[in-house]
Amino acid sequence: MTDPPSGAARVDFETWYRAEFPRVSGAMALATGNPGLGEEAAAESFALALLHWSRVGAMDSPGGWVYATALNQVRRSWRRQQLEARYLQRCRPEDVPAPREPDTALWRAVAGLSARARTAVSLRYVADLSEAEIAAAMNITRGTVATTLSRARKQLAEQLRPALNGDLR
Repeated sequence: MTDPPSGAARVDFETWYRAEFPRVSGAMALATGNPGLGEEAAAESFALALLHWSRVGAMDSPGGWVYATALNQVRRSWRRQQLEARYLQRCRPEDVPAPREPDTALWRAVAGLSARARTAVSLRYVADLSEAEIAAAMNITRGTVATTLSRARKQLAEQLRPALNGDLR
């Protein structure tokens, strides 16, 4: 791997990337035995190098950094695949109940809510998350979640009152 020279003659990222990406990608493909995974790991490592180019480009061996980063990407991918395989072994499709059909009038009413309210309602009543978990997922306060859900329930009750009384629209 050819590293960019230091000092005033330092090569810009684009020049270095064009020269080195094929080598790193090829090395990762060979190391993993999977050309797609090798290219993906190389691409991720070069994206990180670009993000941190002021630091990486000043290193004695940016090439060493990008190889190490690509290998870390490969390891993460392998760990993720192992976790997914273990999960799938524990949770077979026949163990998972089929979702029940949604009430059409209810979901039409939910669709009429604001985006925030729709998201909060779906996370609370479909995903069964707590208010704290919804707050973290939506990056809002727990109080905002509680208020949003309260207003959404009130709006849904008003919209669905005719349907509950047999007056379906």
